[in-house]
This record gives sequence, structure tokens and C-alpha cells, in this order.
Amino acid sequence: MNRFNFFIPAIGFFVLALILWRGLYLDPKELPSMLIDKPMPKFALTTVDGNEISNADLPNSMFLLNVWGSYCLPCLIEHPTLMRLAEEGEIPVVGINYRDKKQLALGWLSDNGNPFAFSILDESGRFGIDLGVYGAPETYLVDADGVIRYRHVSVLDENVWRQDFLPAINKLQAESNTQQ
Repeated sequence: MNRFNFFIPAIGFFVLALILWRGLYLDPKELPSMLIDKPMPKFALTTVDGNEISNADLPNSMFLLNVWGSYCLPCLIEHPTLMRLAEEGEIPVVGINYRDKKQLALGWLSDNGNPFAFSILDESGRFGIDLGVYGAPETYLVDADGVIRYRHVSVLDENVWRQDFLPAINKLQAESNTQQ
């Protein structure tokens, strides 16, 4: 028994060293999402314009779901990219106005332009919690069946659009073409 007690600290040290060594190879920018490849959570809310909205009102095609707020400075940085996507009609963009006040959101959209097909008002943040939102901005790629396929935490600028979203969109389009 005394011999076994001698090895307990060495075993503990080895396990701890193994865990820390594994951590060296993790991407600190990657925030896991439990909803990847799962349907969007059910919701029944209103838009910033005051219209009632639910899952049934989401686009029947692939779309971006962008989490934003009038208080969010990085949202201003990504806004020109979202405006370009909306103007060119590349992909529908649905907004989630996260933990913000309706009047502030309306003013922000009036001042900066509105790239959203509609923007869901999530004043309490409950819908954002259901999505696993860490904060604004975040952008999700949702397929035509309402399944979340990709998540990007941080600013969606032109580089991120080309390097991350376009390949993910092309992959989804290729998958849907092979299923037909």
C-alpha cells in the first residue's frame, strides 16, 4: 500500500502534463457550437419593425444569420460586407438584434443602412442563448432546411467571406447537388 501512495503524485503529474500538452494544439479562436449540423432553435418573436416572426418565416434557401447590436463597434466594421451581400443578392441575410433596445436598433439601421431581409428583436437575449451566442457580432450559415452548418465568431469582413464562408457555401451547394 505504501508503494502505491508513492506513485499517486507521479500519475497525477503525468495526467496533468498530458492535458496541458493537448491544450497547446487547440485553436484559441475557435469557440465550439453544439448547434452545428442541428436545426435552428424554435422561436416566436418580433422584428425590429414590430412584425411577428417565427421559424416559418425564415428563407427557404441557404442564408446568413447575423447577430448584431447598435452598441457593437465591430458590427460597424462588418456592415459594409453585409450591405454588399444584400445589394448583390448573393445570399439572404437575416439579423438578430441581440440584447439591444428597439429604438436604438432602428436608429442604427436608419443611419448605416439595412442589409437584412428582416432583423429579429432579441431584447432579452433568450434566443441568442438558445443559439449559443457569446456576443455580437457572430454569423451563422444556415442551409435551406434550417440546419446550422457553420458559425463565425467575430467580424465578417471580405477576407472572412472569401476564406471561410464561400468555401462552406460551395461545399453545401455541392452536397445538395449530389443529393438531387
